[in-house]
Amino acid sequence: MNDRDLQEEVLRILPARKGHFRLESGHHGELWLDLELLCLRPDPIQRLAVKLATRLARHRVELVCGPLIEGAFVALMVAYELGVPFTYAERFADLQTDALYSVQYRLPRALREVVRGKRLAIVNDVINAGSAIRGTFADLKACGAEPVAVAALAVLGESAKKFAAEQKIAVKTLATLPNQIWPPSECPLCVRGIPLEDPLGSERKS
Repeated sequence: MNDRDLQEEVLRILPARKGHFRLESGHHGELWLDLELLCLRPDPIQRLAVKLATRLARHRVELVCGPLIEGAFVALMVAYELGVPFTYAERFADLQTDALYSVQYRLPRALREVVRGKRLAIVNDVINAGSAIRGTFADLKACGAEPVAVAALAVLGESAKKFAAEQKIAVKTLATLPNQIWPPSECPLCVRGIPLEDPLGSERKS
């Protein structure tokens, strides 16, 4: 399967819809992915995880860490293919603030020492604004780990590439898709009076 076919396969299985949404990062955007449905049928995701693991192999990853919830499912599959241990980061949201990137991700206490000094890949399902990978990266660094790459089945927009360049780490993905997000104060959908949709109730999605 060539890269174009692989990209088409990934984009075909993403449960996407258009509207006006507030993302986990605090940005506004017009694309929403119902990623709770992504692993409903694990077989196609497992096949894609094999491809993603192949792209990570050259980075000599010693551990894989995935942000909960759905990103950790993909990360576990990739870790299995690489033959390395798997860890995860839990999400902690501060609903009292509207600041961008206010959601934190932290490894459980029992896993914090495990990652110290290890070369890690942060693997997510899809990266958009990058809230989950940013939070996971920050906590891994606090644990003394060495993140060397971020990876996802798909990368939307430019946020992941910019973050990776700032941190001098690699970005690996199977599909890329142009996508624009805005701080709330600059959102053209708000200017046009289009109401925000709330697909997860009070939860926020990256």
